[in-house]
Amino acid sequence: MPEPKFHLTAETSKQRLDLFVLERLEGLSRAQAQKLIRAGRVLVNGRVEKAGFRFKGGERVEINLPLSEEVSVEPEDIELEIVYEDDDLTVINKAAGMVVHPGAGNRGGTLVNALLARYPELAAMIDDPETGDRLGLVHRLDRGTSGLMVTARKKTILLALMSQFRERGVDKRYLALLEKRPKSDKGLVDAPIARDPRQRKRMWVTREGKPAQTEFEVLDDDFQGNRALVELCLLTGRTHQIRVHMAFIGCPVVGDTVYGYRKQRVKLKRQFLHASELAFDHPATGERMRFESELPRGLADLMKKLR
Repeated sequence: MPEPKFHLTAETSKQRLDLFVLERLEGLSRAQAQKLIRAGRVLVNGRVEKAGFRFKGGERVEINLPLSEEVSVEPEDIELEIVYEDDDLTVINKAAGMVVHPGAGNRGGTLVNALLARYPELAAMIDDPETGDRLGLVHRLDRGTSGLMVTARKKTILLALMSQFRERGVDKRYLALLEKRPKSDKGLVDAPIARDPRQRKRMWVTREGKPAQTEFEVLDDDFQGNRALVELCLLTGRTHQIRVHMAFIGCPVVGDTVYGYRKQRVKLKRQFLHASELAFDHPATGERMRFESELPRGLADLMKKLR
């Protein structure tokens, strides 16, 4: 099996080489990135450079990952809340706290491990260049976010659903409790998002980012501390999009210690964000499928306490 290679282009100037590698290889530590560079597995315009090398912009970067760095995905018998399933796809109500895909620090106990145990046929997608490491994952939810996800059991179904997401044929709606009520009852946050070059696990709003749009509507604002329950509709699918956009307008999601208050004002071990509605066209039948998920009990109880 050939070693996995990545051919990339440095888009910005003055960024360090080790931070560039960190941004583009999910789950890698800075020490691991520097180790790859020292081993000569990262080339800049065909040359080996040091970790502290800074780009001028436009350089070609080749990253060669050793096979030993790959994460082996094993099936695990983990209970899932199945909302719907047929021979082509499954709709799952993901619990908060569950990681979607294995990576450094999360090699087991993930949704993918559970899917492989329930649907052994997914193993056929391993090493498939068209599906990458998705193994049936059409889209993802953050670890601390609960709610609806659709997964595919066949490669053709996976590719078709991925296409629907790209073409905005999927309707995804979320419920979130915000620390502050937005100024308007309805609105659109249109602000590009990119990875924060200073903290690789964070995203931020920047002109150099990818386009990102989030619609919101206030459903209820009868809570202590001027908080508000909002419904959100994603028009794009950027990492941490809702959390970044709500913090950007000064209304962070309750429980979000990354983009909101580090010292939380309420007792909640997760962010108050739930994927409540999901609709898509079934690739095999053409039928429009629509699913809804109520707020988990813990979130519903918190709302009552804040009345």
